[in-house]
Amino acid sequence: MDTFPASPSNQLQDNLLYEQDHYLWLQQTLEKIKQKNTNDLDWENLAEEIEALTRSERNKINSYLYRLLIHLLCYQYWYTERSWSGKGWQIEIRNFRFELEQLLESKTLHNYYLESLDKIYPKSRKAALEKSSLPANLLPEKCPYTPEQILDFDYLPTDE
Repeated sequence: MDTFPASPSNQLQDNLLYEQDHYLWLQQTLEKIKQKNTNDLDWENLAEEIEALTRSERNKINSYLYRLLIHLLCYQYWYTERSWSGKGWQIEIRNFRFELEQLLESKTLHNYYLESLDKIYPKSRKAALEKSSLPANLLPEKCPYTPEQILDFDYLPTDE
């Protein structure tokens, strides 16, 4: 194991590699970590990559939750379209729940999901209104579903 800090020329090479061949940089960084060669790690870009991963996971939750809520609202409130699109909405609802279930195995991401619900619902409501052209007063201002209902594979909202 190298016991000396990376030289400035190695750092420059790492930065160039990071910009020019990201995948190769990832492979080399992983190999350095496996070899416990911490002195040669490109710490700046490694930290950036880890931050990007955490943002990516949160963005996935936001995206799946947003689309899931749109479909739940359309399924529940867009009566005239349900006979035509209801089956497709059910399939999409199941798909988004599946994707969320995978992400929410992490307790931290599950907590993020719970915190995000109040921020995402108004955006989903607006999108459902735009998609359906339903009157705004028909869709609730606050999310009508519990966090458990949203993730429950057997739950479909009923007519009100």
